Amino acid sequence: MDDEAFRAELRDFCLTQCPPEIRALVARNGKLGRREWSTWQRILFERGWGAPNWPVEYGGTGWTLHQRHIFDEVLAECDCPPQYHHGLRHLAPVLIAYGSEEQKRQHLPGILDGSVWWCQGYSEPDAGSDLASLKTRAVRDGNDYVVDGTKIWTSHAQEADMMYTLVRTSQEPKRQQGISLLLIPLNTPGISVTPIRTIDNWHHVNQVFLDGVRVPASARVGEEGQGWSYGKYLLQHERLGVANTAPIIGLLNRARRLVEEMPAGSPRRTALRQRLLRLEAEALALRDMGRRALDDIMNDRPLGNVSSVMKLAGSNLMQSLEELGLDATGRRLAFRFRDIDDANGKSTEPGIEWLQNFLYGRARTIYGGSNEVQKNLLARTLFGS
Repeated sequence: MDDEAFRAELRDFCLTQCPPEIRALVARNGKLGRREWSTWQRILFERGWGAPNWPVEYGGTGWTLHQRHIFDEVLAECDCPPQYHHGLRHLAPVLIAYGSEEQKRQHLPGILDGSVWWCQGYSEPDAGSDLASLKTRAVRDGNDYVVDGTKIWTSHAQEADMMYTLVRTSQEPKRQQGISLLLIPLNTPGISVTPIRTIDNWHHVNQVFLDGVRVPASARVGEEGQGWSYGKYLLQHERLGVANTAPIIGLLNRARRLVEEMPAGSPRRTALRQRLLRLEAEALALRDMGRRALDDIMNDRPLGNVSSVMKLAGSNLMQSLEELGLDATGRRLAFRFRDIDDANGKSTEPGIEWLQNFLYGRARTIYGGSNEVQKNLLARTLFGS
């Protein structure tokens, strides 16, 4: 099947099978949660498209990297949710490569059909960008580990079933060598989840406390002390993420619709359209860079510093688009933010999601490798250490 026919098939499926209420939520920049993501994952699974990045023998599609890229683009164009990444694109490839056969049988089916929800237990209060300094301990006690510590900024832990988490199982001269990867059910005694209130008034992140949590040694992925290498494998395996500019293009399209809905001929609309054109030029340039990166990946060419460039430019561009959307909806929203229901982050005020996304977007230049980290990486590449 050629690219255009493949794209047309995907588009028809997205427009007819993704529930209208979910597409409407995405279109207005609303908050996605487990219900929306799991519903959409189940639909994709039943079509046979649940795991574009998995080997066919485990339920993957057999698509090429190029087809997977088209898939992500079409989902964004049609206002369908992107697939939730923690289980599907982060943990699953590690399980397939390093997990036991029992772990694969136990965990992959629930990830594939969307029935089991995962979160990531990596960051700690003193271990963010310097993850190797993590202090959560797992001490061997017979057939179990006893885990004590805390994880922070844990996205969606409040609605997750499982957490894949890095823990320290030994003290080694090289800190990375004493880290292991455990799979922990969040209903295990000794675990508590505390919400972290953020300025967007949406419940994204949490602090997870582990107090004497007993975890079977069979829940350890691979060898003890090799968790750091599994984390590196995760990043290397899912290199397509570097090239995926679909979320940026999706946000650009939503911002364009917002501006076009403003009264024709108004000075504000004219000024915002000019800003939008400049941002569109940046977005298209970034998309072209992503496509060239995809070609490099497919042909086993080194990416060099492309990952840092795209993360840096993409984060800044997303923030600029969110700022434009806020300006288009009007400053009146700032005074209506207090009307949002603290319990569910919802409001009947039209356009309030643009304010919430603007506030949420302040973190884009921090998570996933801060702007400062990316600039340091680029400086080392260009000028040496």
